[in-house]
Amino acid sequence: MDMDRYIGRVLDDRYEILELLGTGGMAVVYKARCHRLNRLVAIKILRTEYTQDEDFRRRFHAESQAVAMLSHPNIVSVYDVSTSDDADYIVMELIDGITLKQYMEKKGVLNWKETLHFAIQIAKALDHAHSRGIIHRDIKPHNVMVLRNGSVKVTDFGIARVMSESNTLTKEALGSVHYISPEQAKGGRVDNRSDLYSLGVVMYEMMTGRPPYDGESPVAVAIQHISGKPTMPSVINPNIPGGLEQIIMRTMSRQPSDRYPTAAAMLVDMDEFRKNPAILFDYNNPDTDMDAATRMQPPPREEEEPAPRKPIAEERKSNPPRPRSDKPHPPTKKPARRREVIVEEKEERSKVATIAIIACAVVAFAAIVLFGIAIFGSDVLQSNDQLTVVPNLIGEIYDQDGDYGEILIRVGNRKHSDEYPKGTIMDQSPAADKKITKGGTVTIVISLGPEPQEKKMEAMQDVPEQQAKEFLDDMQLGLKILVHTENSATVAVGCVTRTDPAEGEVLQNGQTVHLWISTGPVRKTARVPAVVGYSVDLATKLLSGSGFQNVEAVPVDSSEEEGTVVHQSVLANIEVDVNTTIILQVSKGNQTSTPTDPSDPTEPTEPKDYVEKTVDLKFPEEVKKDGVLSIWYGTQLLEERDVFAGTLGIELKLKGENVMVFTAMLDNNPTTAWTFEVDFTDLKPKDE
Repeated sequence: MDMDRYIGRVLDDRYEILELLGTGGMAVVYKARCHRLNRLVAIKILRTEYTQDEDFRRRFHAESQAVAMLSHPNIVSVYDVSTSDDADYIVMELIDGITLKQYMEKKGVLNWKETLHFAIQIAKALDHAHSRGIIHRDIKPHNVMVLRNGSVKVTDFGIARVMSESNTLTKEALGSVHYISPEQAKGGRVDNRSDLYSLGVVMYEMMTGRPPYDGESPVAVAIQHISGKPTMPSVINPNIPGGLEQIIMRTMSRQPSDRYPTAAAMLVDMDEFRKNPAILFDYNNPDTDMDAATRMQPPPREEEEPAPRKPIAEERKSNPPRPRSDKPHPPTKKPARRREVIVEEKEERSKVATIAIIACAVVAFAAIVLFGIAIFGSDVLQSNDQLTVVPNLIGEIYDQDGDYGEILIRVGNRKHSDEYPKGTIMDQSPAADKKITKGGTVTIVISLGPEPQEKKMEAMQDVPEQQAKEFLDDMQLGLKILVHTENSATVAVGCVTRTDPAEGEVLQNGQTVHLWISTGPVRKTARVPAVVGYSVDLATKLLSGSGFQNVEAVPVDSSEEEGTVVHQSVLANIEVDVNTTIILQVSKGNQTSTPTDPSDPTEPTEPKDYVEKTVDLKFPEEVKKDGVLSIWYGTQLLEERDVFAGTLGIELKLKGENVMVFTAMLDNNPTTAWTFEVDFTDLKPKDE
């Protein structure tokens, strides 16, 4: 379409085209004047390739008419829709501002206050549209206009629906792939929660400066939306508050059922976070369930902030439970049932008495053991060859890389002291000459020297978070302490990595001090390649190329050609930590039968030296919903077991020899898989 050919023309004897404002995938936008109402407007004119499709024009007109019924301060108003031989166009409110995308490119990473300010307005626009049955389908920074007064308006409502039903896929449409929901990427059913997912992606980008997924092609990005797991925003930007991160990640859940059910529910949490930026939400607690929260209050009016939800404690105070009456119930007319109750009460009292006797016996035994430990030391429980004597460390200069023999040293705190020079150990626990288990920990307190007249920030690296806070509180300067988290490969989890102000800087009364706390090293994962059937050299190279360096080859009897991998300890195509040890069973080429499944008790060729062991399998985290747990050994499925929400672990019986690595997985989803080792060497081979 010749974009200049409309400039100077008057459409429908009403709209005079003044200048070009911009171009999009399906239309060109012009600035125009409405002569009937004498006002400036924006006109979006369909490109020629779309005007030749009658079905597209019909849907475009119907959808635009529906959007014209929307009226909200955060939605660009649609004034008129025209489908004629002259042109197909939409007349809209003219916005004096820039797109949110341009704003983000100009400012880079936004702070959380700006992010929340924009997100609340977008959510209000979505709530209004969803309540009228209109889903946007293309929420992205390019479709959000930022006005000079800081307010935002969402544009292109309903247009994406027409585009999604078109067979034409333009470059502009592909540009939306960074923000589409998983169900859109799969071509599935779309509802209001799809818009909320896209809003979550926009919030993620505002807080981190980049979308959660990127790739060399739109297809690669779409696949990540379907099966990927985004990096937590706080890893990229440690300054993001925990509550806001929770809102973003819930909104970006892959399953629509795990997201907020409505924009109104999301607004409730955003409003609570706005009032209390330190809040953390408990989505697993039914008392704070989003659905319940939204049912408890009417939906917010369009021109107002959503009504604040009371804290749970306040709700319970304002609506106290009705007290139970202390008056006895009227006598029953069923004496037979009363006799049964009396008998049950006697039996219950008898059970209670028995339990009490057992409990007393247990307590008495524990007291005897503790008395023995107090009098004779821990020798009553352990032999001398398992124990070591704690040395006297007080007065010594602490050396982080020093050799302290058979004990481990943990720095518990640092304190000012007039008695001990800076850097020396001024206290320890356990005390000198006590006996502890070899390899046990001795916690020390390090002197900071005399307290200076001018208080400065001390070296806090490697100090546990709680001790660092206590030290700063002891300065009595009224310091405000803000805690952030970041990854660290050198500082233990839960300890300080750095501070602001830095070491040596003077501290002022009421100053804000930032502590960065280690969350441990960045956990790098990779997908395990399938290497069964390859030579051991090639298999090792494939694993190494995927990032797995801890590869061990174990020769086994097999009918396969010598040097061929017949089994891999970690299931192929699952995502695991690159530090995972992968054991390859490599054929010796001297047997006519192949390795068998160690878990199948009916297998007639099962090796005779396999033994059975009961394993208490702990899950990496609590199971979120009912499902099926599968146990694998390499590519062999050993067992499937139902697990339920809240499960922390189960008991398994596994067969094997030496040390074997198994894989556990929930609902056949590779992203939930983890590996665990079982040591069979402490058991005798089973009888033949």
